Formats: sequence, structure tokens, C-alpha cells
Amino acid sequence: MYTGNQTSGNQTSSTYFILTGLFDQIKYAVFLYNLTFILFLMALAGNALLIFLIHRDSCLHTPMYFFIHQLSLMDLMYICVTVPKMIVGQVTGDNTISSLGCGVQMFFHLTLAGAEFSLLAAMAYDRYAAICRPLHYQLLMKPRICQVLVSGCWFLGMFDGFVFAPMTLSFPYCHSRKIQNFFCEAPALLKLSCSDTSLYEMLMYLCCVLMLLIPISIISTSYVLILRLIHRMKSAEGRKKALATCSSHMIVVLLFFGTSIYSYMLPRSYHTAKQDIRVSAFYTIITPVLNPIVYSLRNKDVIGAIKRMMPLRKRLREVVNGKT
Repeated sequence: MYTGNQTSGNQTSSTYFILTGLFDQIKYAVFLYNLTFILFLMALAGNALLIFLIHRDSCLHTPMYFFIHQLSLMDLMYICVTVPKMIVGQVTGDNTISSLGCGVQMFFHLTLAGAEFSLLAAMAYDRYAAICRPLHYQLLMKPRICQVLVSGCWFLGMFDGFVFAPMTLSFPYCHSRKIQNFFCEAPALLKLSCSDTSLYEMLMYLCCVLMLLIPISIISTSYVLILRLIHRMKSAEGRKKALATCSSHMIVVLLFFGTSIYSYMLPRSYHTAKQDIRVSAFYTIITPVLNPIVYSLRNKDVIGAIKRMMPLRKRLREVVNGKT
């Protein structure tokens, strides 16, 4: 059994890494870990509820909600990749992770992050088509086209994961095995390598620039055109409806892309290891919690679907009580 004391004695041959807890050496660590667990349950419940509602309610069978369904699925998987391991490590006191486990965690993290970047761009295009090209919307966003867009998002994300996860683990790690993060993230792992990773880091940086700037360009262009059209609208009701439709997506974009740009595009000298951990926690834990809240509390269609679900729940309860 591997223990932390073995780390200093045999770092080169070890097949394990040690994850730094999110709240290590903090006075109220137990309280904060309990709060993180509550947030984890909120993210599971919120995203699972959105997935269920969109799947069940025929009024939500539209392109916009098809994309939200996929976003909720990604967020659900995203938080399950990182938080359970961290919580179990805190409870058991074992913060080690095998090289294989680290690779799997890194692969899913890169896949889901890459897929979500592309999906948010597809969602922005959907809003552009709905608001700026309403007469052609059904043609532009046919079910087949939506499926191709979502498949492309998953493909790009998986390509990112299949390329960078194995390459990151291929470097020799003969320094400390302690990763300065609560999950296996490529930038934190590369700091432990005893070989020159500058060329690889440059390749990763260029890839991240493409993965971020291309979606940002699509999103920015879509919203510039949308805002220009909204400015020309004479109807106050029409402006309000258009802004309400877009505001939820804009909030999600700012949260996710802002933290990702900080983590992957800013040079190392601009942020410390502690800042990296906090930012990583924000986009892996806080964002999956906020997304279902943003898309449900601010959305009349989702609230309507929840209300329509209540009579069904009441009838089921009556059937159960009748049988007993």
C-alpha cells in the first residue's frame, strides 16, 4: 500500500501521485468540504432535473433545449470527474491517485472542457438563428443539423483528451509527486516533470488558444449581430424577450470562458498555485451548480415544465396510497 512517507524515498519509480486537497491547511476545512459536498449534490440534482425535464416534456423538444440538455450532461460528468475523488480522499485520508487514474481523470476533464467550449459556440449560433433569422430557423436548425453540431463538439473534446492526456503522462516525473491541485490537471502535472516540457507547453498553449478563440469569435459575432438587431427593434416587449433569451447563455459563457482563459492562456508568472486551485474549483464545481439555476429560474419554459410535472407526481402519490 502506498503512503505519503514513501514519496520522498522512491519518487522516480512510484506509479502514484498525491493530490493537494482543495482546502488543505485551512482552519475551517471540514466545514468547507461539507459545503463542497452539498454543492456537488446540488449540481447532480439540478442538472439531472434539467435532463429529465427536457427529455420528458414535449414543449422543450426544441434546438435550444437540445443544446441545454447536452450542457447539463457535460456539467454532470464534469463535476463527477473531480469532486468524488476529492471528497473520498478527505474522508479516508488517502489523497493518492494512480497514474492510470490520473490519466483517466485528465482525459475526461480535457474532453468535457473542449466539448463545452464548442457547445457554447453552437448555442450562440442557435440564438443568432432564432432571433436574427426567424423565418429560416427551422431550416437552419433542423434536428439533423443539431445532432451533427453536438457530435462535432464531442469529437473535438475527445480529440483534445486523446492527444494531451497520454502525452502529458509520457514525461518522466522525478521531482515531488505532489500535484498542486485537487485533480489531475495538465498544467499542474507538468510542473513536476524533470524533463524540458517547453515545446509541449507551447503546443498545448496554441491548441488552447484555438479551442478558446474560435468559439469566442463565433459567440462574439453572434451576439454583436443579435444586439444590433435588438437595438433596431421598435417593440419594447420584443427587446425584453430577446434579451431574456440571450442573457442566460451570456452569463454561462462569461463564467466558463473567463476562468478557462485565466487557467490556460495567461503565463504562469501571472498566477500562483493557490490561485490556480481556486479558479479550477470555480469552473469545475461552481459553474455546474450555477448553470441549471441560470437556465431554470430565469426560464419560463423550464418553470412551466416543472409545474406540469407536479400533477403527475400528485397522481402517482394517489395511486400509491390507493394500493396501500
